[in-house]
Amino acid sequence: MEKILIANRGEIALRVMRTAHRMGIATVAVYSEADRDAPHVLAADQAVCIGPAPSSESYLQEEKILAAARETGADAIHPGYGFLSENAAFARAVEAAGLVFIGPKPDAIQTMGDKLAAKKSVQPYDIPLVPGTDEPVSDADRIREIAAEIGYPILIKAAAGGGGKGMRVVEREADLHAQIERATSEAKSAFGDGSVFIEKYVAAPRHIEIQVLCDTHGNAIHLFERECSIQRRHQKVVEEAPSAVLTPELRERMGRAAVDVARACNYLGAGTVEFLLDADHNFYFLEMNTRLQVEHPVTELITGLDLVELQIRVARGEPLPVRQEELQISGHALELRVYAEDPLQDFMPSVGLLEIYRPPSGPGIRVDDGYREGMQVPIYYDPMLAKLITYGADRPAAIRRMREAIADYRVAGVATTLPFGDFVCRHPAFTSGDFTTHFVKEHYSPEALEADLDREASVAARVALNAYLKHLDHLSTNTH
Repeated sequence: MEKILIANRGEIALRVMRTAHRMGIATVAVYSEADRDAPHVLAADQAVCIGPAPSSESYLQEEKILAAARETGADAIHPGYGFLSENAAFARAVEAAGLVFIGPKPDAIQTMGDKLAAKKSVQPYDIPLVPGTDEPVSDADRIREIAAEIGYPILIKAAAGGGGKGMRVVEREADLHAQIERATSEAKSAFGDGSVFIEKYVAAPRHIEIQVLCDTHGNAIHLFERECSIQRRHQKVVEEAPSAVLTPELRERMGRAAVDVARACNYLGAGTVEFLLDADHNFYFLEMNTRLQVEHPVTELITGLDLVELQIRVARGEPLPVRQEELQISGHALELRVYAEDPLQDFMPSVGLLEIYRPPSGPGIRVDDGYREGMQVPIYYDPMLAKLITYGADRPAAIRRMREAIADYRVAGVATTLPFGDFVCRHPAFTSGDFTTHFVKEHYSPEALEADLDREASVAARVALNAYLKHLDHLSTNTH
């Protein structure tokens, strides 16, 4: 493997390039017209424009990406995450073109991309599943019967995708019909498939995911867990590793279950098995993401492993260089997704010119980003500016470092989720570890954040005034 084309943009493209270059592998960037001067384009050894700004005309154009690979002589494609990363047809097309797809085999992507097929594949392994349907359901009367059997509240979920699309919680039967229509319509719009399935809604859950790695030699390991319960609109904002609530025994059981899920679909490479954990620490298989995760850096920091390097090595046919018994957790890591969103306006996207953009640096601070000062934040793509990751000897140390890093992060021109990240890191529910996926609903409001910002501004003003008065006193003393 001498040259990798990264079929993505922004921070994940740069992330893959860093490891590839360290391994002596050349890289090819693809870019839309909106990203012509983006850092990932400038960092690559070669770059090819693949179309106009909308992703449907560029980053989702399979043929244009394959043509760019042929043109540049790339022998492998890394899909990153998002865009075509979990598209089985694209993985097949890459292989048919004689290239290496740095990811799982198409059949595994297809099986785990369909939540119902995923559930069926893991049934022989006796992995706990949330009570619900095994087949897509569209008939309202049948859904009403199922809901009565498993009990309200229920969760309607799109069978063909995730990210909160096509997902509705139904608290009572009177709301059922309207929520079915909304869920199926949204699922069809987002994934081209309106099929849904029904699950018992797990009250006050935590979202725990396990990182797995599998090679072509029959080896399968897990790299412990990530806590991903701080979410807005069913999408993660703050992640950490390890979780504050898993015991060693529970960690081992969930890790074994995650490896079994991977074996169930003959998985290859890096993947993530997601679970719900209820208040009694019962866990239930949720889904498998057949790609590298946005939050993979927290796992890298607590294990000392480079997940992109391991992806590449597995794709080259090499065995995993580490065994399960050799792995151990060291320290604690925290990640904040820095989105160009306004937390005071219901996290609405905030696009525009990055008038100031100066990320923090220092021991225990890592910033994975794809922007620089003076760039425009476009409306066409996911609004994530960066991933801010901190590491410490323990959880309190990682949280303290995160707050310091947030305070040192300088962004002007667009609103960001940095103030929300600080709000989370200071909240007693988070610092105590006693929180669930309902954290935002239960503890956050724009008013609460605004009050915190006002208090901080007041404290800063008092500190500045005291410093000024001391300076005047010093001048007066020296004058006399």
